[in-house]
Amino acid sequence: MSNQIPTTGLQLRSQITRTGQLELSLVEGPVPSPGPEEVVIRVDAAPINPSDLGLLLGPAVLSTIKVTGTAERPVVTATVPEKALRSLAARLDRMMPVGIEGAGLVVAAGSSPAAQALLNRKVAAMGEAMYSQYRCVPVQQCVVLPEDTTALDGASAFVNPLTALGMLETMRREGHSALVHTAAASSLGQMLNRLCQADGVKLVNIVRKPEQEKLLREQGAVYVCNSNAPNFVDDLTEALSATGATIAFDAIGGGRLAGNILSCMELAIKRTAKEYSRYGSATHKQVYVYGMLDPSPIEFVRNFGMAWSMGGWLLMPFMQTVGPEVMHRLKDRVRRELKTTFATHYSRHVSLFEALQADVIAKYAVPVTGEKFLIMPNVS
Repeated sequence: MSNQIPTTGLQLRSQITRTGQLELSLVEGPVPSPGPEEVVIRVDAAPINPSDLGLLLGPAVLSTIKVTGTAERPVVTATVPEKALRSLAARLDRMMPVGIEGAGLVVAAGSSPAAQALLNRKVAAMGEAMYSQYRCVPVQQCVVLPEDTTALDGASAFVNPLTALGMLETMRREGHSALVHTAAASSLGQMLNRLCQADGVKLVNIVRKPEQEKLLREQGAVYVCNSNAPNFVDDLTEALSATGATIAFDAIGGGRLAGNILSCMELAIKRTAKEYSRYGSATHKQVYVYGMLDPSPIEFVRNFGMAWSMGGWLLMPFMQTVGPEVMHRLKDRVRRELKTTFATHYSRHVSLFEALQADVIAKYAVPVTGEKFLIMPNVS
């Protein structure tokens, strides 16, 4: 460990107590020494993704947030409804580190050649606890950033880029040729739109507001449907008929949208059907739910035949399924197109201390189109 590296660093942690209280705090702990196949990263930038919010805030009632402590050691508390505690049994009274991904400078490296090759290099990394000033991670969880990029450029190099690429990889592996994406004006949705345009893949974008539709069309999207428009079902059926999309990735989760997508897929397929079957079309229709913007139950009407599936999709299981060779190919593409196809823009940069201010939490706790926060752990 270099003498220039502090012996201790701060880490943001989240805890939900058995008494039903969320507690967020900054904990000071020793900067770890890397094992042979590990490196220590000075984390300069880490994004707040929707997937981070689930661990950071959980089901806490935001209107009950209180901040105590000092400016150097703020403590955030909020009430967690009693009915939510049963599903959280495994994390109760445990201080959980937060932050799925981030980027920074490798300041210490293990003895292996692979680790030593990263010393003094800027890298992006994926692993828990990236809302830390210093983070020790395995070499295989790092990607070396190009010389002309910064930690800000590479902070979101994993979750959204690999999710977008994973969706296309899944589409191709399962024999589909076009796809549907909901919450399509999000940072991920805009990235997927650029990726599909680059790869010549037809994409049906589903949004909830006219301004989101306008945003995507300005970015070159051809098929954009507003789920709150009175003619949504007709518009979606037209788009599915034009694209032939038979696989969808749904970030909404609850409500009727997933079922509506399957229904419209069936309607689009039947337009060219030459024979009638009481079991519906033989073309398989797939909806993967990968988010939970709407936590209510999924509702659907069985009017889309028998050739269909609905299930969950997450990045980590996908990565494990396709294996290291495919992941190397996908990561290499992210690295090459980090400032173009996979570029991420942030509306606000905050320190670890600012991330625990009530007014800041109120803004990043509810994801809004065009609003993405970046935590900079080593900025005061």
